[in-house]
Amino acid sequence: MLTKCQAIVISTLKYGDSDLIAKCFTLERGTVSYLLRGVLKSTKGKLKAAYFQPLTQLYIEEYYKPKNSLQSIKEVKLACHYTSIHVNVMKSSIALFLSEVLTSVLKEESPQEDLFSYLSTSLQVLDYEEKVANFHLLFLVQLSKYLGVFPHPPKGTQAYFNLNEARFEAIPSDLTSIEGRNVTVLMQLMAMDFNSLSELKLNVAERQSFLNMFLTYLEIHIIGFKKPRSLEVLNKLFA
Repeated sequence: MLTKCQAIVISTLKYGDSDLIAKCFTLERGTVSYLLRGVLKSTKGKLKAAYFQPLTQLYIEEYYKPKNSLQSIKEVKLACHYTSIHVNVMKSSIALFLSEVLTSVLKEESPQEDLFSYLSTSLQVLDYEEKVANFHLLFLVQLSKYLGVFPHPPKGTQAYFNLNEARFEAIPSDLTSIEGRNVTVLMQLMAMDFNSLSELKLNVAERQSFLNMFLTYLEIHIIGFKKPRSLEVLNKLFA
């Protein structure tokens, strides 16, 4: 059946000498994997490997077969023309990091329109914004809302955050209760959107500390989630 869909490329895996398997998050069906035959060697075909860089947004015309684990593509077009994500070193490193995160958390083969809209819009922000050192922090915190693990909002004066219980506390209840700057930053990011991100002022140590803390939080609450391998590279770039 020939159908059309809108997709965001999450990751790719080389398959043989000339093929790729592309994992995409689609508006219409959630997570879908495509087998791209000959895309690494073809110079004349309609499918180019460049279309399948991490987080590229596409319109896909596909030969959809519901029972197949790997779908095939007839034609693709760019749904969003990035100008900097794949050429700016810092932005491309953020894109790789987010690609790893999304590969771990996007499993559902069913539509999630709100999540798709969030990803599409936020990636466009990453492309046009100049100052992006804290982008991935806000992206992760707000992403947790769509994954069902957004922290419970604080009530009154609560200086601690319990990683296991996903809630703020006035008094620490166990060893996973943290305090200090990371708690303050979490409160700020929970209340922010990308229009106000420039208000967040963090030094290198604070940025790295918060990121490590929140990745630990995701490990606790999302089955199978692991800290991305690109984390070390990302930390070095923003050092």
